Amino acid sequence: MILIVDDKPENILSIRKTLELYKFEVDTALSGEEALRKILKNSYTLIILDVQMPSMDGFEVAEAISGYSKAKDIPIIFLSAVNKEKRFIVKGYDSGGIDYLTKPVDPDVLLMKVKTFSRLYQQSQELKQIHQSLQEEVEVRKLAQAALSEKVNELHTTLEALPQIAFTVTTDGQIEYVNRNWYKYADNMQQLPETLSGGDSMRQCLEQTLRAGLPLEKEVYLKDRTDNSYRCHLLRITPVKEGPEIVKWIGTFTDIALQKQANEILELKVKERTEELIEINKSLEASNHDLQQFASVASHDLKEPLRKIQLFGAIVRDRFLQTDPNAMSYMERIVGSSERMARLINDLLNYSRLSAASIYEMTDLNVVVQEIISDLELAITEKNAVVHVEKLPHIEAVPGQIRQVFQNIISNALKFSHNDRTPEIHISADRVATSAADSAVDENGNYCRITVRDNGIGFNEKYLSKIFTIFQRLHNADLYEGTGIGLAIAKKVIDKHQGIITATSVEGEGTSFIMVLPVKQTKTPNIIS
Repeated sequence: MILIVDDKPENILSIRKTLELYKFEVDTALSGEEALRKILKNSYTLIILDVQMPSMDGFEVAEAISGYSKAKDIPIIFLSAVNKEKRFIVKGYDSGGIDYLTKPVDPDVLLMKVKTFSRLYQQSQELKQIHQSLQEEVEVRKLAQAALSEKVNELHTTLEALPQIAFTVTTDGQIEYVNRNWYKYADNMQQLPETLSGGDSMRQCLEQTLRAGLPLEKEVYLKDRTDNSYRCHLLRITPVKEGPEIVKWIGTFTDIALQKQANEILELKVKERTEELIEINKSLEASNHDLQQFASVASHDLKEPLRKIQLFGAIVRDRFLQTDPNAMSYMERIVGSSERMARLINDLLNYSRLSAASIYEMTDLNVVVQEIISDLELAITEKNAVVHVEKLPHIEAVPGQIRQVFQNIISNALKFSHNDRTPEIHISADRVATSAADSAVDENGNYCRITVRDNGIGFNEKYLSKIFTIFQRLHNADLYEGTGIGLAIAKKVIDKHQGIITATSVEGEGTSFIMVLPVKQTKTPNIIS
């Protein structure tokens, strides 16, 4: 419902008829006092407020509304036939208005603004409801995580308390967890217990079981390290599944003479814990998806007030502060800070988007690099930079993400160029045999090594691990702008493509970024969280 406040009934009538013609529900008030009483009782999506009124003028009414927690977010459009000067318009915005129209008002313009601000207010309210719902979901997720941790600890405690040897194995055959009884038969976690000669070794049993993908139950004789005797145990190795996929294996050695009954209890408890963990993991996956959607929506909504800060800050700086150096300096800092925050929001949104699954396709890196050089033409010209690009290969990749990697690295090369020499950037590539930065060149290799070399300021290589960490910077933000996310995005993209990225550098001489990527991907893109 829309509230029209004006001390002249004829003004209210014309606006009311226009809005009702387009199916808007309208309420009216002939004074500021009446409007405040109605606002306390009713809910409105928009207030059209006349400025010139007896007793309380429109500005006073707006300021009073801003003090009501229930109504402070309702958008207000000021109307005035008398107060058309800039100072009144500014006062209207200062008192809480989102628009200021002078009479006579074009009905089409008014209708357009009413539609827009009503819709924005409704969307804002819906967003608040979503935010509240997500906050509740976060609390549920925290409780689920705590429950998961508690149950894992409980499982480990249970395994430790049992007289049996218990262990878990990953799908590639690596021992993941063992209880204390394991060390009675082996020196360390990765050493398998020794079995009696003449039969299959433990490693053979394990490999056969993982290859077959079926549970194993078998009697084996294990060598006791305390007296070198062999004791008969029942070996059970059971797969743990999520849907049709095996996610890990759980194994036990049970002394057949004494522990058969305890072994059955253990299997039952493991099954129960596994089922509970599967359900909790499903809940966590759904929560993580909702949180990712919320991060995207929140990032977009943060941009709008920042744009207003930049716009109005620039207006105040250019129109009103030219004669006051101190005020100009402060306003420059405000505008600069808002610009840095806008870049940070954009970079964070780009970073979060990398968690979404994408599709690999054959990508011509020559086209990707040339497009980036074209986009950066202005920065290259300003720096008088020279970019040398050798022939690059075609690889299977997600084009948009690979483009981000090259753009971030080339932009850094321009940003961190040396003041005393012409910036030069060399981009080259080789086919190599393995996924290693120093791999030998091989024309038929399954990987390509791409090197981006510059002659900029360089960095101390002891900080190599730091440069790929999000929000980590080696230089003061006042000297070199940026958010510290660009190289973190690059590393996340390369990891997602089953590749590696590293760098070599000499301070004052330049930096070389080295990326090794598969020419063809062996699996679909994985989701990085």
